[in-house]
Amino acid sequence: MSTIDSASLQPAPRQIPAIEHTAISGMDAYRALVAEAETDHQAFWARLAREHLQWRRPFTKILDDSNAPFYKWFEDGELNASYNCLDRNLAKGLADKTAIVFEADDGTVTRITYQALYHRVCRLANALRARGVTRGDRVVIYMPMSIEGIAAMLACARIGAPHSVVFGGFSAKSLHERLVNVGAVAVMTADEQVRGGKTLPLKAIVDEALAMGGTVAVKTVVVYRRTGGRIPWITQRDAWLHELEHAQSDTCEPEWVGAEHPLFVLYTSGSTGAPKGVQHSTGGYLLWAAVTMKWTFDIKPDDVFWCTADIGWITGHTYICYGPTAVGATQVIFEGVPTYPDAGRFWQMIERHKVSIFYTAPTAIRSLIKAADANEAVHPRSFDLSSLRILGTVGEPINPSAWTWYAQHVGGGRCPVLDTFWQTETGGHMISPLPGVTPLVPGSCTLPMPGIDAAIVDETGHEVPNGHGGVLVIRKPWPSMIRTIWGNPERFRHGYYPDDLGGKLYLAGDGAIRDRDTGYFTITGRIDDVLNVSGHRLGTMEIESALSAHPSVAEAAVVGRPDETCGEAIVAFVVLKTARPSGPDAKRVADELRAWVGKEIGPIAKPKDIRFGDAMPKTRSGKVVRRLLRSVAKGEAITQDTSSVENPTVISQFAHGL
Repeated sequence: MSTIDSASLQPAPRQIPAIEHTAISGMDAYRALVAEAETDHQAFWARLAREHLQWRRPFTKILDDSNAPFYKWFEDGELNASYNCLDRNLAKGLADKTAIVFEADDGTVTRITYQALYHRVCRLANALRARGVTRGDRVVIYMPMSIEGIAAMLACARIGAPHSVVFGGFSAKSLHERLVNVGAVAVMTADEQVRGGKTLPLKAIVDEALAMGGTVAVKTVVVYRRTGGRIPWITQRDAWLHELEHAQSDTCEPEWVGAEHPLFVLYTSGSTGAPKGVQHSTGGYLLWAAVTMKWTFDIKPDDVFWCTADIGWITGHTYICYGPTAVGATQVIFEGVPTYPDAGRFWQMIERHKVSIFYTAPTAIRSLIKAADANEAVHPRSFDLSSLRILGTVGEPINPSAWTWYAQHVGGGRCPVLDTFWQTETGGHMISPLPGVTPLVPGSCTLPMPGIDAAIVDETGHEVPNGHGGVLVIRKPWPSMIRTIWGNPERFRHGYYPDDLGGKLYLAGDGAIRDRDTGYFTITGRIDDVLNVSGHRLGTMEIESALSAHPSVAEAAVVGRPDETCGEAIVAFVVLKTARPSGPDAKRVADELRAWVGKEIGPIAKPKDIRFGDAMPKTRSGKVVRRLLRSVAKGEAITQDTSSVENPTVISQFAHGL
């Protein structure tokens, strides 16, 4: 790894905005928690598990590391995630507290209390049981952002049926792959979803996916009537959600499961073409969802929390479904997009609902900066944002200029900005500032959470000095960590605990550097072939495979380039089976390929830039020279050694986009 001067990456820490009575009260309290975890790692986590979760049968085993890296936490304890998120709040006297404030795309607002949410989840859980779904069965949820989507997740948890939520923007083919891989017996969906004033099909995509064949075990499709649009119907298989619920009791005894029982499988892109199903446990995952809600967001009884993510991603699992309900919080969920009907939508909603904690993606912030610069009417200063006390970012590192704008114009200079680093695989925050504790540095996620043993190492697994770039790893297991990749334990072991690093270090897949003076972490980007587009992880191989499946494509290579709006833009280099197109023909073919990728994977995977050449730049052994393509994508002059490239002249063909 090359040496990087960390002083050039991080400005001096800023003063901590004044926040009193925080969950972790100052740096001394933080250091005490870190020391407790270092002194007795297992006892630290056991204490948290007993304090923050309610157990049907208390655990006596803390950590089983006899089959590392397939760690088990609190293995002999029994609990239920839905019980902890609902019944426990009712027992605490929160029955009449608002659990969810739902704002639809058109601005319609629906509120639901914890008592009403409990009844809805129970009716839905009973309905799933009545349709033959039992403990251990997998249920795919392909739904819009809605109260019903969250209820579906909690209902599955209530009966011990692991759920797999698929983002509503994925295509029928992507949905089919996940249905087959996870072995789903039921699908929960909606007739249509509404985003940005447009209705988009969901049930029709489910039907298309189920018609693709393969080993599909789905016997039931439950449909939430969102729009009332006309949809195909198979009477023996399909059922309306409202009709199923109406026939059921509003109480449901939870299925008590072991702490290691799979709570969900969530698919994420890897560096190979096949999506990987990240499997999370019930006890360890739920523990960290609850603890990080309290530590990172300093959640208080009167807070209104708003995470703008989608339930199709891990952020929506941890900080929309499970985290807020596990701590009895009131939260806002939103069906639409931040720019409809105009780019003031987020700020209007914060003002309307008196949001106090706001958690969003750097991509959204950057797009709203542009809009605010162009139109004073949608600038944050045109709205009353005085209810805010904490801001957060998620999905990718936030650049210092966007961080500063967010702090000044949205937070009014009084709200800490929490740049949180974590992953689908980690279950919750790993490295993050803590409000009232951590001096803030724009662009840095600062220090690890207590109990998280993060380090930066070289290619051999040896720790590098502060100020030197390297690979981010976690040295000790933690309860909310990925348990395995569904159906592929060897891919899990080799991908996350590689032999190159001794087989004992969790490989995050990100490069990082620590500041020489503060020890703060800054994430420098992915080290594998995974792109981060608007906070969504997309594997280059998956996009390349989709492009190569087009009848006219002979070969394709995909790389990322920095993009000021979406973080990373997808650039595709394509060799056709026919002559290299130019002019209008090139644009026509590029548009056709974008549409093809959108259908194969989903709109989020469409390349922003497609370039054509007669051949790929390859070594004499046939390997595509991606380092050159990355330089071309960035518009950089090729100053690297090209002597190993068999056909260097093709590089100039790719140098100009459409």
